[in-house]
Amino acid sequence: MTDKEEFYRIKQLPPYVFEEVNKLKAKLRAGGRDIIDLGMGNPDMPTPSHIVDKLVETARNPKAHRYSVSRGIIGLRKAMGRYYERRFGVSLDPETEIVATIGSKEGFANLAQAITAPGDVILSPNPAYPIHAYGFIIAGGVIMAVPALTPEQYLSGLSEAISKAHMSPRAMVLNYPSNPTAQTVDLDFYKDAVALAKKHDIIILSDLAYGEIYFGDEAPPSILQVEGARDVAVEINSLSKTFAMAGWRVGMAVGNERLIAALARVKSYLDYGAFTPIQVAAVAALDGPWEPVEEIRATYKARRDTLIDHFSMAGWDIPCPDASMFAWAPIPEKYAHLGSIEFAKMLMEEADVAVAPGLGFGEHGDHHVRIGLVENQQRIRQAARNLKRIFAVQ
Repeated sequence: MTDKEEFYRIKQLPPYVFEEVNKLKAKLRAGGRDIIDLGMGNPDMPTPSHIVDKLVETARNPKAHRYSVSRGIIGLRKAMGRYYERRFGVSLDPETEIVATIGSKEGFANLAQAITAPGDVILSPNPAYPIHAYGFIIAGGVIMAVPALTPEQYLSGLSEAISKAHMSPRAMVLNYPSNPTAQTVDLDFYKDAVALAKKHDIIILSDLAYGEIYFGDEAPPSILQVEGARDVAVEINSLSKTFAMAGWRVGMAVGNERLIAALARVKSYLDYGAFTPIQVAAVAALDGPWEPVEEIRATYKARRDTLIDHFSMAGWDIPCPDASMFAWAPIPEKYAHLGSIEFAKMLMEEADVAVAPGLGFGEHGDHHVRIGLVENQQRIRQAARNLKRIFAVQ
């Protein structure tokens, strides 16, 4: 092997689309520029104090410093089951239908490892959160990217892709509320998806990481509320956004027993689970008061409203998202020729505003950028003023 030779799995991954934008952001900040960063989906609110207190209390016990359990301590899996019962009316067996994961990303990637044989065809939305495709690519799968600019387009595209696939697809990916598009679906969508999966013997991996960040009266449903969904589906969920616990890395995979057993088997070779005090604190989060979650949700809603209103006044009309911590913003017509990367770079260089280029989520995202609700309202209003200044002169 020469120093220039790429490793096999690394060669399967494309150049990191966000790297060029991130380098520019670092360069401008090093030069003293105050960049308003709406690019990365990194929650900026503090984790509720009762969760932190439980972490500290448990960490003082030396016994908690030992190896934990790769599938999660039983107390946490039971708390996850209680959450699904309260929130969705879904009863889960904590022994056979729940695995605690080290964040939803780890759970998704290891599920891909567990179920994918080399060459397996996977149906994935485009645009999509990168792990939805690349978790399978790293595992040796072949992605059939299905355009997903609307849920209806994606569902009809799945049927078309299945008919065109050279072999029966192994799995399909669902993600609602969506990252990056912020779109939501109802139970009828999931019923149709489950029926399609059963007809063609396809596994469903449903990502519900943003299920508690919604702004209307209707809370996003779980696919497991559909009768028979557990025959084909596993849902990945997370505490990261719900409780502002992104850095804690606590998630869950729930649903089909066979798939959960496969994930648990793979994890048993790879990790010992999250640090036990983190898992105990996660129990306090799931079983504790829900007012902090409502406050987090209200903060995102207020930021969303400020962004939509003030960016519109600046000359950029953005569809109002019903859920998630993002707005999926079409590039203004007079800048459409730039594409998402050059447009994002222009916003940084001329308006001190960072956004995520849509191309980073797939080629069907290149006419959009993703804007995170990760700065306070004052900073969002400042971003709008900066944008208005450059939009007015160009």
